[in-house]
Amino acid sequence: MSNCKVIALTNQKGGVGKTTTAVNLGVSLVQQGKKVLLIDADAQANLTMALGYNRPDDIPITLSTVMQNIIDDKTLDVSQGIIHHREGVDLLPSNIELSGFEVRLINAMSRERVLKTYVNEVKKNYDYVLIDCMPSLGMIKGIVSQE
Repeated sequence: MSNCKVIALTNQKGGVGKTTTAVNLGVSLVQQGKKVLLIDADAQANLTMALGYNRPDDIPITLSTVMQNIIDDKTLDVSQGIIHHREGVDLLPSNIELSGFEVRLINAMSRERVLKTYVNEVKKNYDYVLIDCMPSLGMIKGIVSQE
């Protein structure tokens, strides 16, 4: 969708409502007929669990998987890892692997473009992409801000 809006929900403090805002805004936009992708960019996987996926470590493909594939120059299948939720939103989930992935990003070339590469491809299919960020000023959050 050519006019896709990408919104990152950020705050360096936890417990301020980033995840709640992402879920409620996403579902509200779907109810208005919009196509919405939620990206869980927090290793705590609060967004993933808020949508009912209570065992995020058992999910085979997550944000860290997708970003590693981009770093490894593997063919990008933008539908890979996206879960279609009964509320109408789509979710790219996260899990604890994302915390280790942030360390691997330190040595990656063009690391600030990894998430942007994915978002630029996937946003063709959505009206809105909402990114629920971790409560920090770390590298993942910096990469999100590049969008």
